[in-house]
Amino acid sequence: MANRFMLNETSYHGYGAINEIVNEVKSRGFKKGLIVTDADLVKFQVVKKVTDLLEAAGLPYAIYDKVKANPTVDMVKEGVAAFKEAGADYLIAIGGGSPQDTGKGIGIIINNPEFADVVSLEGTAATKNKAVPMIAVATTAGTAAETTINYVITDEAKRRKFVCVDPHDLPAVAIVDPDMMSSMPKGLTASTGMDALTHAIEGYTTLAAWELADTLNLKAIELIGRSLRAAVDNDPKGREDMALGQYMTGMAFSNVGLGVVHGMAHPLSAFYGIPHGVANAVLLPYVMEFNKDYTGEKFREIARVLGVDGVDGMNETEYRQAAIDAVRKLSLDVNIPQTLKKIGVQEEDLPALAEAAMADVCTGGNPRPCTFELVLDVYKKAF
Repeated sequence: MANRFMLNETSYHGYGAINEIVNEVKSRGFKKGLIVTDADLVKFQVVKKVTDLLEAAGLPYAIYDKVKANPTVDMVKEGVAAFKEAGADYLIAIGGGSPQDTGKGIGIIINNPEFADVVSLEGTAATKNKAVPMIAVATTAGTAAETTINYVITDEAKRRKFVCVDPHDLPAVAIVDPDMMSSMPKGLTASTGMDALTHAIEGYTTLAAWELADTLNLKAIELIGRSLRAAVDNDPKGREDMALGQYMTGMAFSNVGLGVVHGMAHPLSAFYGIPHGVANAVLLPYVMEFNKDYTGEKFREIARVLGVDGVDGMNETEYRQAAIDAVRKLSLDVNIPQTLKKIGVQEEDLPALAEAAMADVCTGGNPRPCTFELVLDVYKKAF
């Protein structure tokens, strides 16, 4: 069986990377962009860092800033209308996963109008055309949505999130500039960083994992493990390492998939509006415990790159527990809540959450086979 690996056409990394946006727009012959973002990023002048560059170069743009956390079907539809009204021919998505995912949905529907209802994009929809070209500018070090073929939309009518997996939605250009992430508050830095760690650990242990993805994911775990604490304190080097680490795992998990942490986290956002990074961060250690006997020697390598001493002298039980303990210690150090109860989950909803998790596309990639009863038990332990 062939292993497919898909990446952005171009990506730019490091401080000052956003300056390349003008060159990319000009070299690709784009005429007018629609910036997809949220109102807070406009308010706090993060978007201005990009629009100043466009204005100085005489490049026209319009802004759609109605995106909110856990973007909805209606937000994508509004964005499609805004793109058409603006007369745009390309997109610039500025933000974390929510603006990036909204931009992907807009770009796909513009060039594949038969999916205008949005919900028909769930799963692996048979789109025929590439999305409108998108320049994806990350403002969080977590989702890696700027380099993945996945996006997640909330169907408010059915109180559920659905995952779309489509090679046609991959952003043409990714801009991973730590300066664009410097305004993130500590809590958001912590939760998005743990989201990135979840991507790397799940991508490293998922059923479809293979050597190329493993190399990227293991290095991402190392980078995140050593830099997240510093990034939370807004250390420039910590920010830079986190930006790279989250992108590296994005390159990998986009191509091999994830697991039941994400399968269980998506319903938490759909039911309660809990930020995706927070949901993943709380669940990760509990799911690692659930999966530990189905991961071969991989937890030993996770423990090693997270800085645990003496792993080669440990037996299987010891190094697996050491990996879980190292992840939990990092989570505690960056002040992540340790139970679902503390983030507003209601115990009576756990069966419905487990049912939704079993229907999530990510759950099928989990190394340990999942059943409703097993997933419900993990929810209960995490509660």
